[in-house]
Amino acid sequence: MAAQNNAALPDGLELAGYRIVKKIASGGFSIVYLAEDADGNPVALKEYLPSALALRQPGELAPAISKANLPVFRIGLKCFFEEGRALARIAHPNVVRVLNFFRANETVYMVMAYESGHSLQDYIGRQRAKGKTLAETMIRPIFIQILNGLREVHANGLLHLDLKPANIYLRNDGTPILLDFGAVRQGFNEDVPKLTPMYTPGYAPPELYSKTGGLGPWSDAYSIGAALYACMSGSAPQPADQRRKDDQMPERIDRLEGAYSAELVQLVRWCLKLDVPERPQSLFALQKLLQEPIGAPRAAPTPKAKNACAASTTLRRKSNC
Repeated sequence: MAAQNNAALPDGLELAGYRIVKKIASGGFSIVYLAEDADGNPVALKEYLPSALALRQPGELAPAISKANLPVFRIGLKCFFEEGRALARIAHPNVVRVLNFFRANETVYMVMAYESGHSLQDYIGRQRAKGKTLAETMIRPIFIQILNGLREVHANGLLHLDLKPANIYLRNDGTPILLDFGAVRQGFNEDVPKLTPMYTPGYAPPELYSKTGGLGPWSDAYSIGAALYACMSGSAPQPADQRRKDDQMPERIDRLEGAYSAELVQLVRWCLKLDVPERPQSLFALQKLLQEPIGAPRAAPTPKAKNACAASTTLRRKSNC
């Protein structure tokens, strides 16, 4: 994923009734700030600022956008706004809550509930530094709840499209929450072929590498499998485009056997199938398998390909702006 080269807004700056406290995260697509509302409550402020299209120098508020990049920037702006409006309809304990969105500095800002805790990626890193991976008794409850939230997202006509441990946040009480949706990035990919799509190698399903790849719940299912694998191995899976040339994942997944239940290993294997029809077509099926007792004598079925892509028409249309 591209790095963010733009200068962050200064601490203490007030925008639409929110005061920036500090920058807390950034990427090639946006910058996220810790801010306070008019009552002093903490919120997360996400600023639309694609580094490939806009440049903001230190001391400036609005980014400079070349005439050539302006049409693309505006398409992304519209997608970002639509994403915020769609997410604002979702009220679920395992999905980040969008509180507001507004225009300022010639761009758009999304206001989200601020959560105290750490990312699943940070936790995986700390465990890896100790020579450990996550216990199955921890993995299953986290992903059962994440699937609860993701099913609600799909029910609202959206796909996540950037699901990875860095976008799964663990509150201080251990409950997980989904962050940083990738719908806008996929909008770029569909509407602006000249702009390289933004995805995370290892966690992105193979269809995200293709302009004609049919997206659906199975796309997020691939990323769920990739995130599960990262929890179990301590590292990301082999990127999907590399797997098409020399697939090393079957052997890597084999190494998990013995450390985890056969059912969990089989579930990861199922999610990480390269071909869409061989993957789970339903998040409910994944959740049901995770909820079964460890050691239950059941293997993940292989779904039929019939009408697989037709079911995602609405999801694709809405997720791609």
